[in-house]
Amino acid sequence: MPWTLDDIPWDRFDPTKVDVETVKVVKAASLVEHNGEDYATYLCNVFRDDPDFQVVARQWAQEEVQHGRALRRWAELADPSFDFATAFARFTAGYRLPLEAAESVRGSRAGELIARCIVETGTSSWYSAIKDGTDEPVLREICRRIAADELRHYKLFYGNLQRYLEAERMTGWGRLRVAAGRVAETEDDELAYAYYAANGGLDEYDRRRCSRAYIKRAYAFYRPHHIDRGMAMIFKAVGLDPQSRLHRVAATLAWRFIDYRTKALTKAAA
Repeated sequence: MPWTLDDIPWDRFDPTKVDVETVKVVKAASLVEHNGEDYATYLCNVFRDDPDFQVVARQWAQEEVQHGRALRRWAELADPSFDFATAFARFTAGYRLPLEAAESVRGSRAGELIARCIVETGTSSWYSAIKDGTDEPVLREICRRIAADELRHYKLFYGNLQRYLEAERMTGWGRLRVAAGRVAETEDDELAYAYYAANGGLDEYDRRRCSRAYIKRAYAFYRPHHIDRGMAMIFKAVGLDPQSRLHRVAATLAWRFIDYRTKALTKAAA
């Protein structure tokens, strides 16, 4: 059921349960989510002769922007000095989507929808992880609602994917290649630059440093069950059995990687 910012119990905000490191990644997330309209423009270009999907994409973007607004408001409560307008302007000036593209950067429309499924998998899992990892009641409620939206968005893109898989006859290997490529992009410029723009952005942008700073804080929320659920969603998107032994092995390896990466970056920063 659709929700609005008025449904969030803002009066329950508890400043004593705010973690400063969490505030940093929430600020970054607010910028990325608030940029949803640009993503919709790109998707409508790619699916320019599919008016039904364009309606879906525009509605999806509105919900993403609402996520950004909710996270922004929480971040402003947690840190009254947060200047969202300046941070968002800095972010959009330094990180641009391929709005002029007429074709998917994934090589096909099916590939684009697989990539969207991977993104919604990541966001649903991450907001679930924050919900489980924070004691601040308002942030918990915001993340609960966003995680549910992102799961619904995954189903939306997955449903449209089935139409395009049939039309484009994309191979299983092709689906896996797109998914692997999008997972690898988790550590690309978008999140690193959002972290930079949201948390000062006064020094020269150093992608490696900002990426590591973001990952160290963002990955720390994950627990094995978040990774297991996310891996099952990825398996479904690429046409593999999410109940198989291969899934269990992949989920275990993914968790070990994230746990190792988090601990290594935390140790390096100490």
